[in-house]
Amino acid sequence: MAFSKQDRRNKIKKRIRKDITGTSSRPRLAVYRSNKEIYAQIVDDVAGKTLVAASSRDKDLSVDGNKVEKSTAVGKALAEKALKAGIDTISFDRGGYLYHGRVKSLAEGAREGGLKF
Repeated sequence: MAFSKQDRRNKIKKRIRKDITGTSSRPRLAVYRSNKEIYAQIVDDVAGKTLVAASSRDKDLSVDGNKVEKSTAVGKALAEKALKAGIDTISFDRGGYLYHGRVKSLAEGAREGGLKF
């Protein structure tokens, strides 16, 4: 029997997280994508802390347009907050989602903002 979409994503997510962990020197950028919004946070897994977070629901982020454009703006906002916090190098965790569409535009926005991964 085939996996459901959620089971497939969880299987991929476990496979990714097996190799990627966030440390204080190279934290992990975790992405969550819902049907309407996109959320991203930079996490130090060793200390168990979220260092920086941004989402399309933030009040200071006012972008009118489609979801891909909002994702790019979230990536840029996250990069700006991360650079202020002294973070410039990260590991990208796509969370089991395909590197396509909104996830890709968030990553490209973060790169444009100055993050390296």
